[in-house]
Amino acid sequence: PGTAQSETTAIKVPGCRSVPAPASRAGEEVSKPTAQLDPARSYTVRLATNCGAIVIQLAVKEAPKTTASFVHLVQTGYYNGLTFHRVVPGFVIQGGDPKGNGTGGPSWEVVEPPPANLHYTKGVVAMAKSSSAPAGASRSQFFIVAGPSTNLPPEYALVGHVISGEQAVEAISHVPTEAAPGGGEASKPRVPIVIEHATLSVH
Repeated sequence: PGTAQSETTAIKVPGCRSVPAPASRAGEEVSKPTAQLDPARSYTVRLATNCGAIVIQLAVKEAPKTTASFVHLVQTGYYNGLTFHRVVPGFVIQGGDPKGNGTGGPSWEVVEPPPANLHYTKGVVAMAKSSSAPAGASRSQFFIVAGPSTNLPPEYALVGHVISGEQAVEAISHVPTEAAPGGGEASKPRVPIVIEHATLSVH
């Protein structure tokens, strides 16, 4: 274990600070979202990461239920200390899982099919779901499109789009990755990419 640790710390990612891996928060529960957002107002969420801040403009009018759920998770502190656990260069960066491996999230689910004409282009933020979940299903995991286009079908609930911090998304998308212990795609960052703090602003 000693050698593996020193190898990990030796990996330097341009634009990112080295931080320790956060503790797993598997099994952590959070209340269901009940509040609604005011479509006449503008909501942004700032994700402070060890690779810089990413600011997301929420698509409240197009996705009232999904954005209200996302805001609820931000306001309860759910995202603080979670990681970006999946990085596919030229495609997406994905985070918001308390288990940190792509299988976690709260026990409840929100379902709101995205706009039929939605294209997942660079900077779009949407909710991740399992292939068996219905279109527009979401819990806490989300992804940011890091490549020019993804050809994903319109099945992933819309959250919004990145309005600031593109360089942080870019830095995260170039983190060295490896396959998880169980195999599969080599998309697990070899260094911790942490959402240190998520905050909401309403205008």
